[in-house]
Amino acid sequence: MASQEGRIPQRFQSIKRVIIVLSGKGGVGKSSVSTQLALNLYAASPNTRVGILDIDLTGPSIPRMLGLDGHPVYQSSDGWVPVFADGSEARLSCMSVGFLLKKRGDSVVWRGPKKNGMIRQFLSDVKWGELDYLVIDTPPGTSDEHLSLMEHLAPVHSKLSAVVVTTPQAVALSDAIKCLSFARTVNLPILGLIENMSGYVCPCCGEVSNVFSTGGGEAMAQREGLTFLGSLPVDTELVTLLDASSTNGDDGTMDSSKEVPSFPLMIRYKATSSSKLFEGILEKALNSDQAADPTG
Repeated sequence: MASQEGRIPQRFQSIKRVIIVLSGKGGVGKSSVSTQLALNLYAASPNTRVGILDIDLTGPSIPRMLGLDGHPVYQSSDGWVPVFADGSEARLSCMSVGFLLKKRGDSVVWRGPKKNGMIRQFLSDVKWGELDYLVIDTPPGTSDEHLSLMEHLAPVHSKLSAVVVTTPQAVALSDAIKCLSFARTVNLPILGLIENMSGYVCPCCGEVSNVFSTGGGEAMAQREGLTFLGSLPVDTELVTLLDASSTNGDDGTMDSSKEVPSFPLMIRYKATSSSKLFEGILEKALNSDQAADPTG
């Protein structure tokens, strides 16, 4: 029987591209960007199959954003079966340590070796099947999780690329530079940079207020020779949508008796202003990916 390390290349043979989402600091909306990236990839074609892996082990938020809180992970003879966000369509699958917690509020207090073991198990034991894209949501900064991820994915390095998320604030931009340094050190291709929380759109009149200033991300991308993928203002509709979990009990306990609906999240997401903006961001990211990968 192959070791966990030996199974990773086998698992990733059926995954075409891996997009790692990075941010220099917390609170910049990296997980919401990861979720939107997965949703837009899913919506780009009726045949596209997308997975999203949440390796933010101490702050897993992807299950809640996809409305999947409370769903158990099943073990098959061939590994863990991911949770499908789109029900019977089975084209958008998700794996997170959040599925392994008894209660949503339980903390994960692990040292580096145990985090490394969990990431290795996610990469080697999850039965993704055929995927066009695997989006990996990482913790903020450049920590043990990032080093473990790159080490374990070294055999499939040619499939990897990254997106960097920042806000216009000077401190976030400064930390984003560290992400770029990390990516360049490990030879991780960068598709581009997204400036999140770039202004606030009033839901009543549509006027944009620059709460944190704006334009810093684009200026940084120009200085660093990166593709600027676009800006995303604060969207109250999106915040409400991704923060509303439809599958948890009010006490925060996991209720596995409730089933995932067909995929109403996508319908509601497509009605937000962020969805339209992200379509342009995705187009630029995919163009950047094709330019970096001559094999297409």
